[in-house]
Amino acid sequence: MDGFTYAHADTGRPEKPSVTAAFNKIEIPEEIRKLQEECRKREIPVADDETLGFLLTEIFASDAKNILEIGTAAGISDILILTLKKDARITTMEINPGFMSEAKANFAAFGVEDRVTALEGDAGKIMKELSGPYDFVFLDGPKVQYVKYLEDVKRLLLTGGVIFADDVLFNGYVTGEVETPPKRRSIVGHIKKYIEAVTGDSGLYTTIVNIGDGVALSVKK
Repeated sequence: MDGFTYAHADTGRPEKPSVTAAFNKIEIPEEIRKLQEECRKREIPVADDETLGFLLTEIFASDAKNILEIGTAAGISDILILTLKKDARITTMEINPGFMSEAKANFAAFGVEDRVTALEGDAGKIMKELSGPYDFVFLDGPKVQYVKYLEDVKRLLLTGGVIFADDVLFNGYVTGEVETPPKRRSIVGHIKKYIEAVTGDSGLYTTIVNIGDGVALSVKK
């Protein structure tokens, strides 16, 4: 580990469990759970268990084998997916060099590094150089960039492929359930633009799901 401490990207707010969190359980291997808890103590972004459970359900339901992830952080989601789905491969992108260094160390420690292509840099630029195709995209990077990533994500996605965009309800700010603080209005505006784009796209089937902090689940027609 590099000893860095990180703030939770884009949020600055406490975690708020959904009303279904008590019912949606996930069994996480003990060693991955330890890494998860350590990262949370250091305020490294980690998907909540309910979201991870839904993510795994969608990956197994779609039998995704070639996965693209935007937003690696410490690599916990990747490690969990690759540990449980032995035929999967992941290409993951992360702009924060501290995160990427830590993720690569974690991939090696868990023995999954041979099934991960870890790319450091701006995902928007990296995707221009990728040809894919991918059958599943896990969108979990900066929320303000989601709508900017969309055209490249669709280009790289197979027909019938899935886009799993996390945190799209943003602690109730996006729905108006919770009043948006002034410093979060820009992020909320960008998330709303993403939701409008995917729900209004004739080339996608999209459902917004109130799991974790909100997931936009889109399937390419």
